[in-house]
Amino acid sequence: MAPHLTSLLARVDPVGLAQACSAEPGNACKWVYERTGSVGLAEFVDWLTDVPLQILWILLIAWVVNQVAKRAIRRFGDRIAGMQEKGGHRFRSKAKPAFVDTGEVNLRAAARAQTITGVLRSVTSGFIGIFALIYILGVLGLNLGPLIAGAGVVGVALGFGAQSLVRDFLSGFFMLMEDHFGVGDVVDLGEATGTVEQVTLRVTRLRDQNGTVWHVPNGEIRRVGNKSQQWARAVIDIAVAPGADLERASAVIGEAAEAVWARDEAKPDVLGRPEVLGIEYLGPDAATIRVQGKTRPGAQWRVSRLLRVQIAEALAAEGIDLPPSTFVRQGAPLR
Repeated sequence: MAPHLTSLLARVDPVGLAQACSAEPGNACKWVYERTGSVGLAEFVDWLTDVPLQILWILLIAWVVNQVAKRAIRRFGDRIAGMQEKGGHRFRSKAKPAFVDTGEVNLRAAARAQTITGVLRSVTSGFIGIFALIYILGVLGLNLGPLIAGAGVVGVALGFGAQSLVRDFLSGFFMLMEDHFGVGDVVDLGEATGTVEQVTLRVTRLRDQNGTVWHVPNGEIRRVGNKSQQWARAVIDIAVAPGADLERASAVIGEAAEAVWARDEAKPDVLGRPEVLGIEYLGPDAATIRVQGKTRPGAQWRVSRLLRVQIAEALAAEGIDLPPSTFVRQGAPLR
């Protein structure tokens, strides 16, 4: 060993070294104490290589776990939207639709997946951040017992006070997951009926026929009647005079409906063929003949209007009389 190193090690005070660097000194602390002989500087170096390094490791691990969780949530969202990554390309889900495939991109599924994944990412990041903060406080030497106990008491108090809010969030989450409705759908939520303008985890906003905007908490929704999912049906009852030739009237109505289905403005919205169901009502004031046809969701009201105009003109051209008094059909409200 070199003479100058031997003399340096001889000057090292074992008691001071133990005081500065504990019973098992680290290499950095021991090296600083051996070079400087300063207990304070050695203690600082020992703390610097212990606590900040552990905090750095905690933050790094939390970041990695968060990235992995976000990646898993993103894949989960792709499956909700009916898509999945495979070989760098996106493929549609092979599952067949329950009724009819409209051939359109399901934008509602994509929006639903984006909402759900956004919430899951926020919740996951929050939990990971809380656990990382708890570990960091432990590394800094803080007593976490009273803090955790106090947080538990506050959490219980908030839980009792925010039961309705939690119910709204849970209901909204499952409604999005199960695709009860989406933006643009015409729905019946009980007291409120209209077109959905916004869907969040807490509240659903829709606008009715009169332009009134309704904000409905998701926890208050007990049933949903969706008039815009998968396919719809245009159903109208045509009133004619009770003394008219009903067979001829039914034939004229059927021909008029077929003419509507063949029109260019109706072709993108109609599915299948229309059908005349026959006499729906027969009385001294009028006889009603029901005609119906399957349409794309949301197009039933426009197709119904086209049917009424075409059928009225066809009946007038054939000289089939209408009821002498106004006849109002009780049925689904018009859009």
